[in-house]
Amino acid sequence: MTTLNFKPLAKTIKFDDSMMWIELSDGRTLGTPLVYFPRLLNASKQQRECYEISGGGIGLHWDELDEDIHVGYLLMGVGDVSQNSILTTKVEPLVY
Repeated sequence: MTTLNFKPLAKTIKFDDSMMWIELSDGRTLGTPLVYFPRLLNASKQQRECYEISGGGIGLHWDELDEDIHVGYLLMGVGDVSQNSILTTKVEPLVY
């Protein structure tokens, strides 16, 4: 049996009025609704554009917004899981 073992890695992030678009290192583009992340939804364009890709591509970070997103969770369809979020999904840690 063959098991695929890969880490989804972000290369770039772009935004439109309602979506965050993440270009992955394997050529895929992942679209995520901003409504999943209220801090990003309510941020200005300038605040959204002030991000860093961390961990070699596994994390997305906005210092000014105190927002951290794991790319692997995005691929699983998980949105904001902070205590203040209206999205209350229990998330198990990802193990690579």
